[in-house]
Amino acid sequence: MLARFLEQAKPALLVLVVLTLLTGVVYPACVTGLAQALFPNQANGSLLSKDGRIVGSALIGQPFADPAHFQGRPSATAPRPYDAAASSGSNLGPTNPDYLETVAERAAALRRENGPGPVPVELATASASGLDPHLSPAAAFYQVPRVAKAAGLEPEAVRALVARHVEGRQWGILGEERVNVLALNLALDALAANKHN
Repeated sequence: MLARFLEQAKPALLVLVVLTLLTGVVYPACVTGLAQALFPNQANGSLLSKDGRIVGSALIGQPFADPAHFQGRPSATAPRPYDAAASSGSNLGPTNPDYLETVAERAAALRRENGPGPVPVELATASASGLDPHLSPAAAFYQVPRVAKAAGLEPEAVRALVARHVEGRQWGILGEERVNVLALNLALDALAANKHN
């Protein structure tokens, strides 16, 4: 009986070892090597730096409370906003009273900060992941007067900076035009530093 068991267990164990090596060592090593060779920036997190220090990723949004910076989409991750370990939306439907109240409060706060008028929808609503690093060009241009005033810059210069940071559709057909908020704020900091020097 034991001999028969060992006879049947030997091929099963051999398959387990071979598949473990293939799928657990060889395949991940090949994929990692190809990613590092062909797309090193993306494979390493699309990190952005300022003064030689990493300040964030182009793929994950972050909060900006300073009025002299552009604000990104609200984040619904908990317990902290833009927490990549807790990526999620609020799970509240568009007719939920709590959701409608939250959106109305955000829109009112944006009008107080940026002036009257229609608020771009993504500035008042969180993305499904809670990590969205981009805004539409309209949402970035909407914030120009506030940012220019708070940063002590000419609105035309800030508007031109936003225009330079508009990214087109991927491969010309996928998605919409967008602006990376962190990259824009880093360029804004550089513009403000140059002006004050």
